[in-house]
Amino acid sequence: MLAPEQLERINFLANKAKTDGLSQQEMDEQQALRQQYLKAFRQSFKSQMMGMKVVDPEGNDVTPQKLKEEQDRQRSE
Repeated sequence: MLAPEQLERINFLANKAKTDGLSQQEMDEQQALRQQYLKAFRQSFKSQMMGMKVVDPEGNDVTPQKLKEEQDRQRSE
């Protein structure tokens, strides 16, 4: 995930945009920080999905085949 300072800066810029508005430089910075955040979020989410196994109440593995294939592919790399 992003460093706490970066998250604080994202929140600061979001609040400033609502109250005072942002300069072009601040808008560019905000967009770059958002892209970094989304990249980190997607990476984290994908990592969680690769470790997931779905089991029904009877204990049967019902993990979707597409996920199983991707997990196998990740293990073989």
